[in-house]
Amino acid sequence: MSTSTLARRAPAAHAVINWDIKALENRDLLSIADLEPSEVGTILELASLVKARPADFRTALSGKQMALFFEKPSLRTRLTFEAGMAGLGGTSIFVDQTAAPLGARESLSDIAHNLERWVDVVVLRTFAHATVTGMAEHAIIPVINGLSDVEHPCQALADLFTLKERFEDLRAVRLAYVGDGNNVAHSLLLTAACLGGRITIASPPGYEPKPETVGRALVLASRTGAAIEITNDPAAAVAGADAVYTDVWTSMGQEKESAERRVIFAPYQVNQSLMALAAPHAVFMHCLPAHRGEEVTAEVMDSPQSVVFDQSENRLHVQKAVLLLLLGGAYRRFAARSAHA
Repeated sequence: MSTSTLARRAPAAHAVINWDIKALENRDLLSIADLEPSEVGTILELASLVKARPADFRTALSGKQMALFFEKPSLRTRLTFEAGMAGLGGTSIFVDQTAAPLGARESLSDIAHNLERWVDVVVLRTFAHATVTGMAEHAIIPVINGLSDVEHPCQALADLFTLKERFEDLRAVRLAYVGDGNNVAHSLLLTAACLGGRITIASPPGYEPKPETVGRALVLASRTGAAIEITNDPAAAVAGADAVYTDVWTSMGQEKESAERRVIFAPYQVNQSLMALAAPHAVFMHCLPAHRGEEVTAEVMDSPQSVVFDQSENRLHVQKAVLLLLLGGAYRRFAARSAHA
């Protein structure tokens, strides 16, 4: 498949951020496509404030409880949500579902109706996206997608927040993603489209992002002026890019395909030769965990260009912002400040 520009940028006036701290209250975050462009902007703006002034929010969610149900192992997602909730004054309950998927012992509907009577928000890390949407359908409390086979929205929000810190104007940043058109690629595509950015995704034939996700991104791009490009050529994707992103070639649940995927994805390794095609100021990004020597070399991973641990840190701040907005903590915090101003 040859490189094709699917949407081109429009004037900067399309990307106006509206600071609306009540817009997301009691909502779910299952997909970036659930969000308006202004709401993505609000999350990033609040994350910046929370990161700069964490003490201002230490009691914002006092008395709130969060339940985490994880069917997959986790380091960053679990700890950043738990640390984030604690940093806002709330508490967390972790439920290990790695031995059995949600819905196997008890219906999602019954689980949801129990949870909504006990806790204020649920975070799911699942194999099937239908588990996330099913929980949200039945629960009257907010449900957050901590990762599914279709999307990883909190990761992408943290990634774009990291780029915003580095480059300020996200509309001027060109992000190149090289590798599997997976859940991370889907969320990056949708987030960049929301923010009027420029993103190129290079994947092997047959491993491109899902057409329905590309279609959603194009709809968003028509409103924000984002530029979206899908290609099979990693060199073309990276040429002149401000940021180069990759992910593992074999995700959890695909282990039987690992040997085949190593052969197919070998030309898509992010190494020093590929990075040399990017802009001189380009950064390297990865959602982690990384398989050094496969999708990325150790030289790139450990280079001064790498911002992978900035991305990891920013999961904490972005997820704090998400929790504040979904649970109304941001509104209560700022309403209280206004009353005493």
